[in-house]
Amino acid sequence: MTRTTKVPCTIVTGFLGAGKTTLIRNLLATAKGRRLALIVNEFGDVGVDGDILKSCGIESCPEDNIVELANGCICCTVAEDFIPTLELLLGRAEAPDHIIIETSGLALPKPLVKAFNWPAIRSRVTVDGVIAVVDGAAVAAGRFADDPEELKRQAEGDAALDHENPLEEVYEDQLLCADLVVLNKTDLMSEDEISSVTGDITKTVARAVKVVRTSEGKIDAAVLLGLNAGAEADLDARPSHHDAEDEHDHDDFESFVVVLPIIAEPEALVTRLKQAAEEHDILRIKGFVAVDGKPMRLLVQGVGTRFTHHFDRPWANDEPRQSRLVIIGEKGIDRAAIERALAA
Repeated sequence: MTRTTKVPCTIVTGFLGAGKTTLIRNLLATAKGRRLALIVNEFGDVGVDGDILKSCGIESCPEDNIVELANGCICCTVAEDFIPTLELLLGRAEAPDHIIIETSGLALPKPLVKAFNWPAIRSRVTVDGVIAVVDGAAVAAGRFADDPEELKRQAEGDAALDHENPLEEVYEDQLLCADLVVLNKTDLMSEDEISSVTGDITKTVARAVKVVRTSEGKIDAAVLLGLNAGAEADLDARPSHHDAEDEHDHDDFESFVVVLPIIAEPEALVTRLKQAAEEHDILRIKGFVAVDGKPMRLLVQGVGTRFTHHFDRPWANDEPRQSRLVIIGEKGIDRAAIERALAA
């Protein structure tokens, strides 16, 4: 039979370490029979998020329905990567009932929403909704400015500052494009902090957008899917700091991979990671670590100086037991110093 209705797509956006992948895992677990497909885009050379999702073993989204785009930001490579990937999924004998798109933490969602108006796909798919995931604890701790205008005045008055900090703009653009905001990691926040961050979000987003609180991304698929936003036809209501630009790039950020030998003590490694993150202002660290004497790989994830780690699955027989960590920071980050610190 020929599909006559558009396939709904949900775009999951959010800054580095907000908890997008964890939220998607919970979404998959509560999909209740929907045949899902995932497109996962990462900033960096090691597909950590895609590998986490592929190992979840959820029947509604088999591994061959998970496609990784690890070579470039999805909002910058729409024609080269995203459109062909979408066409590939739609052309399968069993097309998905719903497509989930996880953007990298540095992606702007609006260019991706615009892509749904491309002639090749506009009659076949629609943006069911844009979900913005916010690391509430990080925002409450001041990772982003509460008053962008005051930040701008301070920057203009600082003669030593010769560049703009793009972090606030990325964060705000993700909020401004959202149909639903997920305030994640509220278990690490006080009620006053939750109220303050929620208030700042509602002031930033002029539209009536619901803010949902959660911790560890625990939200049912029934809440996230079926928003029927048709976002591609509602672009004017989604302003962006980059609307006047022809393209968007990430020259202000860089990433690299640190390869480490098999480690003896996970806690000692995490201590070194925390110290390196603090001393070198690292935005994000994530990857898999081989621990001596352990048959399972250790998943390590860090946002700023906050880290979590746990054994996620056994190493495969054909998989090299090697520790590889993706380090993401602003341009000019001292790679050599970080590598020395982690190898110590």
